Amino acid sequence: MLSASLKSFLHYARYFPLWSALTAVRWQSFDSRSRGLGTTFRIVMRWFPPARIRFDREAKRVFPNMKRGARAKLGQDMGRHMGRTLFEIYHEAEFQTQHHKFMASGPGLVALKEAQAAGKGAIIVSGHFGQWEAVRAAIKMHGLESGAVYRPHKNRHYERRILAGIEAGGMPILATGHVGTRALVRHLRDGGIISILLDEKYSEGVRIPFLGHDALTSLSAAQLALKYDLPMIPAFGTRIDDGNAFRVDFEEPIPHTDSITMTRTFNDSLSARIMADPEQWYWMLRRWDGA
Repeated sequence: MLSASLKSFLHYARYFPLWSALTAVRWQSFDSRSRGLGTTFRIVMRWFPPARIRFDREAKRVFPNMKRGARAKLGQDMGRHMGRTLFEIYHEAEFQTQHHKFMASGPGLVALKEAQAAGKGAIIVSGHFGQWEAVRAAIKMHGLESGAVYRPHKNRHYERRILAGIEAGGMPILATGHVGTRALVRHLRDGGIISILLDEKYSEGVRIPFLGHDALTSLSAAQLALKYDLPMIPAFGTRIDDGNAFRVDFEEPIPHTDSITMTRTFNDSLSARIMADPEQWYWMLRRWDGA
C-alpha cells in the first residue's frame, strides 16, 4: 500500500510543474499559451542537465561535427517546438477548429480520398516531427477522420490529459498491444483510416537505417498495408510562420514491395525532413537504443 501511495505521489509531483504552467496562463489566448509552454520547455532544455545530456547524446550521433554552442541552441529550439506541440495536443479540441492554420496538399491526400471513395481503409505513417496531430486535423478538415495508435503513459495524470486530447483529434484511439492490434485490423478492414508514428524504438523490430544509423523499427504498418492491400501514406505537419501555422504534406503512397523495403522508404523520407528542420524532431526518443 505504501509503495502504491508513494508511486501515486511521485506521478503527481512529476505532473505538477506542467499542470502549474498550463493553469497559470489559462486566461491568455491559445497562441500565447502555446508560445508560453514552448518558452518553458526551451528553458528546461537549457538549464535541466538530465534533459540536456540526453539530447546531446542523440544529437552527437547524427551531427558529430556540430559545435557545442550550435548543438545547445538546437536542443533549446527543439524544446520550444515540443512545448508548443504538447500544449496543442492537450487542447486538441480547440486546435482542431483552427482551420486557417492548416495548409494540406500532396499526392497522398488525393490517394487517401480515392481509397475512401472506394470503401478502402488507409494507413498514414508519420513521426514525432513538427506537429504530427496537424496531419489528423487536416484529414478531418477534408471531411474524413483518422484514428491513431498510441502508447499509454505510465503516469496516470499525463495519460488522462494526453488520451483526452488525441481522442478529440479522431477515433478510434487504439493502445499498443494485442487487443489494440485486433481492433486496428477490424478498423482497417471496415474501411477506416489509422495514423501511426513509426519513429519510436520497437524492441522486437528490425534494424533499419534511420538518420544514418541502424534503429530497431516496427514493420507493422507495411505488413498491414501489404496484407489488406491498403495505401501506406507518409504525411508530415511542419511548423511554419514562426510556429503558428502548419504545412501538411501528404507524400506519394509508398509502393507495395516488401515490408522492410517499404519501412526503409518511410525512414528515408522522415530522415530527409529531419535533416532539413532538425529542431522540429523530438530527439528524446532513445531511437537507437538496443540496435
